[in-house]
Amino acid sequence: MTALDRLRQEWEPRFIAFLDGHPDPDPGHGVAHLRRVVATALQLAEEEGARPEIVLPAAWLHDCVNVPKDSPDRPRASRIAAEHALRFLRDAGYAEQFLEGIAHAIEAHSYSAGIAPRTVEAKVVQDADRLDALGAIGTARAIAVGAALGRTLYQPEDPFCERRAPDDRGASLDHFYTKLLKLAGTMQTGAGRREAMRRTEFMQAFLLQLRREIGP
Repeated sequence: MTALDRLRQEWEPRFIAFLDGHPDPDPGHGVAHLRRVVATALQLAEEEGARPEIVLPAAWLHDCVNVPKDSPDRPRASRIAAEHALRFLRDAGYAEQFLEGIAHAIEAHSYSAGIAPRTVEAKVVQDADRLDALGAIGTARAIAVGAALGRTLYQPEDPFCERRAPDDRGASLDHFYTKLLKLAGTMQTGAGRREAMRRTEFMQAFLLQLRREIGP
């Protein structure tokens, strides 16, 4: 049995149990999101040589404190989550030698926090979380979250932000221009960068098709 197999057998059920009962802040940040990030993070970790003892708990617990997208506390969300995760892991008896790395990976995953990842594990978790904001799932998440926050799909007078600055507080499509289409350039690992480019190409094709359907 590998170290990862032991982790998944002994600790993954405890991570999931800890997260049970946490309300989802929006349609894009629930258990399904966590499972996708975990799967992607483990794949990147294997390619990049990152330690699963840090990557697995950080990927599961990176959103363990739910702060809505429109909350003024959003830039602090990853720090709050890191503190919360650290208390849980320490109380549960997780190996002390990995806790600092886990906390840093959780803090650094957030786009809005602006914390640069210093370790390969933090880079892997950050990339995995950002990849989930791209491609087909990222497109669906952006529209679902925007709808939940009461945002219109696009601004009819200039849907693709060609004559105005994008404002994703008003329209979901603007979020592609304020953040999503820029994510590929923020990837920290080679494997993450390659996948981000593929997913970004899908989003660009979606925008092109939307332009054809709604007209100029």
